[in-house]
Amino acid sequence: MRVDYLDRLEVSASALAAYRQRMNAIAENLANAQTTRTPEGGPYRRQEVVFEAGAVPAAGDAGGGRGAVESALSGPRSVRARVVADTTTPFTEIYDPGHPDADGNGIVRYPNVNPVTEMVNLVLAARAYEANVAALQAEKRMQELSLGIGRA
Repeated sequence: MRVDYLDRLEVSASALAAYRQRMNAIAENLANAQTTRTPEGGPYRRQEVVFEAGAVPAAGDAGGGRGAVESALSGPRSVRARVVADTTTPFTEIYDPGHPDADGNGIVRYPNVNPVTEMVNLVLAARAYEANVAALQAEKRMQELSLGIGRA
């Protein structure tokens, strides 16, 4: 089984893009933590980023031959991220009859964003991003060293 060194770089590079997308979603959540009215109607709904592993099939093996099995066994080659709305967490309801978005009972529905949770997620995403940068740098250094072996 041949592993191309660019495949290793692709995994970390795609993870960098995915974690950047996660940090952007967290920033959007924090910015809209008090938004009670959106263009779609109702309060802002928290956004989550879901990661998915992706494998690249071996060249010329779209039919699922030996190369496809080797590709599946060699593991994921990329990380894909998609943004989804958090529909499981309920909105926060606060009694504030003077608020312009209060209903007939004086209840205002606020976004389902918890700033403390978002900040924890932001720190975790930043650390994961940094870990992927370190992995890219380590791979680059190993490649530089392996090229230097032939020079000696």
